[in-house]
Amino acid sequence: MKKRFTEEQIIRVLREAERQEMPIKDLCKRHNITEQTFYRWRNRFGGMDVDESRRLKELESENGRLKRLVAEQMLVIDGLKEFGQKK
Repeated sequence: MKKRFTEEQIIRVLREAERQEMPIKDLCKRHNITEQTFYRWRNRFGGMDVDESRRLKELESENGRLKRLVAEQMLVIDGLKEFGQKK
């Protein structure tokens, strides 16, 4: 899924909202996003710097990779258990 906004752009929009230059509704119209999207971004990226958001993305991808490795190992262990029971 291709995203329209990078983490840097999202954080820039959130910083703009923190300065309270304009109401959230107008800010969302200006950046062509919904208010729901803005609040979702704020919950996820609120108070983060660009470096922190990059680190979060790296950790999430590493976590997904490790979960896949654990799942594969569980399949191997189950297969070995079945093989051992058949003998």
